[in-house]
Amino acid sequence: MTHISRSLVLGCSILALSACGPEGIASPGTGGNVTINEGDNIVNNPAPTPTPTPTPTQTLVTPANGCPTISDSQGLTDEGTITGPEGTWRVCALPAVVQASSTLTQVPGLLYRLPGRVDVGVDGGPANVGNDTNVTLTVQPGVIIYSSGSAFLNVTRGNKINANGTAAKPIIMTSRDNVLGLNNANSSGQWGGLVLSGRAKVTDCFQPLATPGTLDCERRVEGASPNTFFGGITNNDNSGSVSYMQIRYSGFVLSGDDELQSLTTGGVGSGTTLHHIQSVNSSDDGVEFFGGNVNIKNLIIAGAEDDGLDSDTGVKLNMQFVLVAQRPGVGDTAIEADSNNGLYQQTPRQNTKLVNATLIQRNARDQVVRIRGGTDYGIFNSVIIDQGSTATPCIRIDQAETAALTNPGGDEAGPPVFQSVALQCATNFRNGSDGGPTAAEAEAIFDAGTGNNKAFVNTLVANYLNGDNENNFTPLFNVTGLSDFFVASTFLGAVSATDNWTQGWTCDSLAITFGGNTGSCSALPVFN
Repeated sequence: MTHISRSLVLGCSILALSACGPEGIASPGTGGNVTINEGDNIVNNPAPTPTPTPTPTQTLVTPANGCPTISDSQGLTDEGTITGPEGTWRVCALPAVVQASSTLTQVPGLLYRLPGRVDVGVDGGPANVGNDTNVTLTVQPGVIIYSSGSAFLNVTRGNKINANGTAAKPIIMTSRDNVLGLNNANSSGQWGGLVLSGRAKVTDCFQPLATPGTLDCERRVEGASPNTFFGGITNNDNSGSVSYMQIRYSGFVLSGDDELQSLTTGGVGSGTTLHHIQSVNSSDDGVEFFGGNVNIKNLIIAGAEDDGLDSDTGVKLNMQFVLVAQRPGVGDTAIEADSNNGLYQQTPRQNTKLVNATLIQRNARDQVVRIRGGTDYGIFNSVIIDQGSTATPCIRIDQAETAALTNPGGDEAGPPVFQSVALQCATNFRNGSDGGPTAAEAEAIFDAGTGNNKAFVNTLVANYLNGDNENNFTPLFNVTGLSDFFVASTFLGAVSATDNWTQGWTCDSLAITFGGNTGSCSALPVFN
């Protein structure tokens, strides 16, 4: 049986090792000094003062002897060690471009580091014309990858990532400050994030004369330098698989006003497998979906500072079992959906189906859910809750085109759809902008669905786990007719007490506390 130890913070006794020396620098937002060299390694510290004897529940990490060998002939760079509350770790840095299929193995006392932007393979362009590098980066359960600043991991077109943790040993992608034990409940934006770039259709083309949804239409990963692109015409494209992964403290500004999310998908195809993913304190969106044909289940967005779920540029998106919760007083909307920045007739049009969602707003903002830009959007068997104020409306629909029944450009599914959706907001609807539906008209769109409840009282346990009102909600919509991706749901919202899929692989934050053996997001799990 795999042994997991969630270690306790030992205070300054160990953390002091990283704070002494003549070249201490303040890590942004941490309020503390740490001594580092250019490789983020903490070395040559004087002998520590005596530390308390650890209790039996504490496990101090001792560094691995060295870096493992990978198939890529460039190898990993041994950068020495780094010390945090859990102990001292060996640090092994990835190459800037992973040029051959390689596996990151889970080794006790070892962390992997992104030294900057790291590409998996070389971008093969919008179509496979025989020059793909066909690189797959495999990440084993229990692996911890960290970075800082503008560093991010980009899986380029024609290449894959297979990063599949387990409920007992999730994969962690996090920041250097998290390793050093410097983070607090509101830390965010300390590194880039994870980007999956695929060959499915997109709109809002980077090339001014390109036709949306064609092979010539590509988009650029926001803020990336040099440019890296996504998009094509292969809607079943496969970028690999990601599951049982935590992505913590992402969203560093790469350039200008461009920052990444915990997870960014660009032109990702339906051959990609995504499930059991947790975003923690992204300084931008939790996840943003740019075009493509994406399917995702068991998704948690905790404490994003912009939108929880952002989707646009013609994405065809299926989501089931989705939990979005803000930190108190932080964040914009739980959902922001657009199609193509006001170019309503461009195709493909976004068409998203969100099933079994629990959306918890805790900030006084304009709305919890914003649907605009001519997008097609459906919410089913879900609950929308405002805990942040007495004025934040649940639903806003912008632009008349978003509520239109027909579209001369084609690919039109009609106005937004709400089926078996429960609202708990003091103000349920608000007027849209740019000729969008008034609050009364938005309410009429909502009422056109079946089984909707505008005066719901939630009985959530610990602000995420279904209670009686969610488990016994009727009537429920039969979602199996929407797509064969969806499984029959017998309850409202994201997490049923009879199937608490959040346990074991998640971490506790200010936005959501799962309890059990999940551990704090401010600490690193120790896997033996």
